[in-house]
Amino acid sequence: MTADRLLLWRHGRTASNAGDRYQGQLDVPMDDVGRVQVKDAAEILAAELRGQPYRLVSSDLSRAYDTALALAALLDAPVLVDPQLREIFVGRWQGLRRGDVEAAEPEAFAAWRSGEDVPVGGGERRSEASARAAAAIEAHAESQDGGVLVVASHGAALRGAVLQLIGFPEWSLHVVGSLRNAHWADLSRRGGRWVLDGYNVGPPRGAPGAEG
Repeated sequence: MTADRLLLWRHGRTASNAGDRYQGQLDVPMDDVGRVQVKDAAEILAAELRGQPYRLVSSDLSRAYDTALALAALLDAPVLVDPQLREIFVGRWQGLRRGDVEAAEPEAFAAWRSGEDVPVGGGERRSEASARAAAAIEAHAESQDGGVLVVASHGAALRGAVLQLIGFPEWSLHVVGSLRNAHWADLSRRGGRWVLDGYNVGPPRGAPGAEG
């Protein structure tokens, strides 16, 4: 028993995304641009979901939860909250600009940018955040008897979870890029495994932004 399809949806833009700051698990709300991005995305998703079984699940951080609520309002549906879907914890880098981190910790920054599985800012490793998010997604999917699971979460957590779910090692970051704000990954269950059918699906106004 499992969901037939996963829509893994990144939240709309925040001021930290626009300012190239690490957010991690700081509870930064969406900005006005992000709310418009999410409104457009929610209309697309609502049209896809009507007439079929689905469930909405979200990280407990407000930028993701408010993203899920925008869709829930169109469908008159509840949102289940799961803290395991939070963004990667980036320790002492939270709230800092990338340029400032690079200047202060050039070796650690270079290791992270190169894809090494290091504790980001002394916090979580990519592999840890990926496994945490993927396990939460799988658990929610396995509680469904078919249908679609929509997960509102965060850039780095979802990118890593996608790789885990389709069976690629954590270091294969080149397989998928960063999810744009308010865009999603589309996975389906075929032959007993998850297959990636689409990535960075969403409204055209969603621009690339810093992960978080």
